[in-house]
Parts: sequence; C-alpha cells; structure tokens
Amino acid sequence: MKTFNKIFHFFLTFAFILLSGQLAAQNSQEASSVDRVGTTSAQFLKITAGARAVGMGSAYSAVSDDILAIYWNPAGLSRINGNGEVIFNHAEWIADTDYDFAAFSLNLGGVGSLGFSLISFRTPEQPVRTVSNPEGTGQNWNANSISLGATFSKRLTADFSIGFTGKFVQEKIFNVSATGASFDLGVLYDTPLKNLTLGASISNFGTKMRLDGRDLFFNESPLANDQGAVDEVPAKYRTDAFEMPLNLRFGLAYKAVQNEQVEVLLSADGSQPNDNSESLNGGIEIGIKNIVFLRGGYKNWLRENSEEGFTFGAGLRYDAVGTNFKFDFGWADFGRLQNVKFVSFAIRY
Repeated sequence: MKTFNKIFHFFLTFAFILLSGQLAAQNSQEASSVDRVGTTSAQFLKITAGARAVGMGSAYSAVSDDILAIYWNPAGLSRINGNGEVIFNHAEWIADTDYDFAAFSLNLGGVGSLGFSLISFRTPEQPVRTVSNPEGTGQNWNANSISLGATFSKRLTADFSIGFTGKFVQEKIFNVSATGASFDLGVLYDTPLKNLTLGASISNFGTKMRLDGRDLFFNESPLANDQGAVDEVPAKYRTDAFEMPLNLRFGLAYKAVQNEQVEVLLSADGSQPNDNSESLNGGIEIGIKNIVFLRGGYKNWLRENSEEGFTFGAGLRYDAVGTNFKFDFGWADFGRLQNVKFVSFAIRY
C-alpha cells in the first residue's frame, strides 16, 4: 500500500506538471501551425548549466542528485548529502559571448534544502554605428542577461522529493531592458525497480517580457509635409511582449552497474519546449572508483534542423576532511556553429 501511495503521489504531481506545460505551450502558439522557433524571450535560460550535464547530453532531469538540480530539477536539491554544495560553471558561448552559472545550497535537515543561483550571459562591447555615423558614434554598446533564483526542496518520503524555484529574470541591450519573473517545479521518485529513478520538471513558467527604455523614445513630425503649429512631438517605438522559454522535461536514470570499482549511470530525457518541437536526449556516465568519470551523450534527437548532437565530458573527484572537490569538463558539438566547452568546479561540504 505504501508503494502504491508513493507511485500515486508521483504521477499526480507529474500530471499537474504535464497539464501546466501543455496549457502554457498552447497559449503561446498561434492559431495556425507556424514554426515556434524564435518566439520567446530570455533565450539564455535555455543554455545548459553544468559541465557534467553537458557531457551526458543534457539528459539530467532524473539524475539531479547534486547542486545542478537547481537548474534541471529542483526536487534533487534535497538529495545532496552533507551540509550542502557550491558550484561555479563557465562557458565561452557562441560568437564570443560568455555564460556563467553559480549556485550554492544548504541542507536544513528535516525542514528541507534551500538553494540560491545566478545565471549570467554577456556579449562583448561593440561600437555604436548609425546610418549617419557608420564608423561609430564614439559610444559602445553591449547586452547582458541575468537570472536570480531561490530554491526550496524537500523529501516527502524516502523515495519521493519535490522542489520549487522562484526566479527574477532581466535582459538588457544597451539602454533598453526587459524584466520578468518565473518559477520551476520538479519531482523525483525512486521506483520499486532497483536503481531506477523517474524525474519530471517544468521550467520558466512565468510572465511575459517586454523591452522598454530611453532608446525607444524619439521625436517625430506629426504632419507629413512638416507644416503646422508643432514641428515635432515626443514619440515612442512600441514593442511586443514575449513568453519565457517554458520547457517540460520527463526523464529516467538507471544505475546499470554499481560497485566499489565501477559505476555506470544511464539517463534519458524527453523535452517539450514552447518554442520548438519535441526532442530526446540520452547520456551515459562511467565512474571509476568514484574518482574518475567519463561521459558521453547525444542531444536533440528527433528534432529537425538542429545543430546540436554529440557531447562528451570527463570529471575528477577528490575527497579530503569530509569535503569533496569536483572538477568537470564538458564538450558539445554545434555543427556549423562549431563547438562549445564547459568547465565546472564544485565543492560539497
């Protein structure tokens, strides 16, 4: 009976997540079957966080047993052993842009686990060019985006966990910016089948974002022939509001081999975003004596016109005085956009 109740609770919560994702996806679509690519704001929220997850093909929603759970599935935050964990991840993203992810968590015992996260995405400075000044006006512009999040996670039973994240999101391009708020919801369930875990999450369910700022203001003549009592009147460009990149994930993680010498972890994720077609991700991690880790995966299988594909990664773990240090490297193929490298450093205390 207890096992039945756990399974019932998991699928009840997952049904809620699935329904929320479906409603949000339907609301964001046009009445016609137009391709949804490029129809959402805050695209930096879709960049993979964590070199370990990158190496495993971004199939991580059911693997989430470390600080990366804040990004992938907040329910996993309650499964971190010890007092908590801290991580910093950096990637030199496409077109000379920079992506950083940082987070830390605290284990509050029976109360649950608390975490905080920061995502930063930046472009290099560029000269401001106009029609009248094609060589530059003497000013420089750049774009940057941030996301600040707070996460709470709790084990409701020994096998079932749930987690929530609230986020503040801002995008800024020169003198205009857009802000919004969103939340993530996730569940994890250790099934009666030995070493098999189910995970589900919905990410970036929130408000629309609209650009606003002083660069949208200008002066305009109210008359076509420039004749009248008023030469110019203040005017403003009108901008549209766009949904955030909502994503529904459902994943499986299976420890195929687990002993003192070798551990083999297999994972798979199904993803349904509101601005693209569905896709599948798969990954594998081989741990040798819990010190050296080798990873591989494939991302966006079944999605047409995707530049992403194979991923690889490796990691090292060192334990000292009740603290373990983890260094991870991830590599992702982006086809015509070449590749991206991720580096992560984490401390569990």
